[in-house]
Amino acid sequence: MRDLGCALKAHDGVTVVSSGKARDASGEPARVRHGPPTTSSGEWKLAYADVMSLYLSGNEAADELLSTDPLALLVGMVLDQQVPLERAFRSPFDLQERLGGTLDAEAIAHMDPDSLAELFSLRPALHRFPKSMATRVQDVCRVIVESYGGDPAGIWTSAPDGKTLLANVKALPGFGEQKARIFVALLGKQLEVQPPGWKKASAPYSDAGSFRSVADINSPESLAKVRQFKQKMKAEAKASAPA
Repeated sequence: MRDLGCALKAHDGVTVVSSGKARDASGEPARVRHGPPTTSSGEWKLAYADVMSLYLSGNEAADELLSTDPLALLVGMVLDQQVPLERAFRSPFDLQERLGGTLDAEAIAHMDPDSLAELFSLRPALHRFPKSMATRVQDVCRVIVESYGGDPAGIWTSAPDGKTLLANVKALPGFGEQKARIFVALLGKQLEVQPPGWKKASAPYSDAGSFRSVADINSPESLAKVRQFKQKMKAEAKASAPA
């Protein structure tokens, strides 16, 4: 993957770039987590460490992209509805390939909408509803540009606490209350984005040992458990629905 912006700072051998990506001293992608407050004001800064690789798409290259590129993870979360989750989280990788090997919020935000929709519609389509989802992804990228200077990771690095983080996520197009809580839980459980109060903000999806959502998937076994939970919820909802 190529760097998409100029370096902002270097910390412990890691260079942070404006795209929200980071590379270690060897130039390889570095995994991202939230470090502890590093200023007297309690502002949270990006830190980097070896954290768990995400297991969401079933494709090693796509999961690596999700683990290292904040925009890819956001796009996957946007697309995670009305399609199998593996397809949703594989699509950011496919979109990057169709865009020539880069995934950049500012570039997507300023694309011709019809051209972006066409890329989403190429076979295999990136979603069951490619045109509407292309619009939603572009709208998210516009918010990232307008509110976070084009840095998708700014959604969480700018949040001093869980309540603010949840509000930032909910302000994104396509993120309702439930999806926003799930995303905050995913950040906290698997990428160590853990500002004060993140568990309360993302409850009940932050519960330890639960298998409620993508926040809990890190293996084929946990994927199966999450699917079982969702099937159980659907069955209970159907049984309780009025005739």
